[in-house]
Amino acid sequence: MIEIKNLKYTYPGNSEETIHGIDFHIEKGEIFGFLGPSGAGKSTTQKIIIGILKQYAGQVQVFGKELRDQKNDYYEKIGVEFEFPNLYTKLTALENLRFFASLYNGETEDPLRLLELVGLADDADTRVAGYSKGMKMRLNFIRALLNKPELIFLDEPTSGLDPVNAKNIKNLILEKRAEGKTVFLTTHNMTVADEVCDRVAFIVDGQIRLIDSPRELKIRNGKKNVRVEYRQNGSTMTREFAMKNIGSNTDFIDLIKSKEIETIHTQEASLEDIFIQATGRSLK
Repeated sequence: MIEIKNLKYTYPGNSEETIHGIDFHIEKGEIFGFLGPSGAGKSTTQKIIIGILKQYAGQVQVFGKELRDQKNDYYEKIGVEFEFPNLYTKLTALENLRFFASLYNGETEDPLRLLELVGLADDADTRVAGYSKGMKMRLNFIRALLNKPELIFLDEPTSGLDPVNAKNIKNLILEKRAEGKTVFLTTHNMTVADEVCDRVAFIVDGQIRLIDSPRELKIRNGKKNVRVEYRQNGSTMTREFAMKNIGSNTDFIDLIKSKEIETIHTQEASLEDIFIQATGRSLK
């Protein structure tokens, strides 16, 4: 779906590159996470692929065609959610969606159905100026789905949302993958990336440091241990055991037979731990 080779970009007026020759690809039907702290180059890369930033160096192929050669019908096939909602606040939610839908030549989604998906149907006729930040974020998200896009760009899609609405948005993203859609998601939220992405790329200072699936990254970088928490004499105690041959480890077996076990966990690393290890940077 997307193939990037030796992509470089320098903002007008700057002497130093923001993107330093990165390479990656995204398969059709994949949720690909672009992860990094603010200023890492996530949004710049996304804006290049969307077509907002033009003067890039390198190759950017989308739908099998170089981006420089794409025509206006490119925008019929992609959906974009920017990190900060870009909506007409004097219009209602329904009026916003109907207006944006009118800009497309092809078939579009029913705006009311989209509003129902994110719990905004009861506020369809409310002016966006009266919406909370979370409501605007949800409206912003479904606007990206209006034209039934094959390729969806999402920038911090759960930012500003409470846990219930954030979970709903994540479920909708997974549903789009089930429909065969491709999702390019930029975020610094490692939990979101871990829960929805098939693969992730870590980018820092305009360079990609690591690309793999969250599962493989956590297995490869985690400790091969099992941590057991158990009750003893009214206190919580902890022991760790090597996973290798744990089924024949008599100390482990005796412990789980004789003690009141509270938790048992393998010690895989979190994506945030791996990011810091790979890049030497935090997410803040």
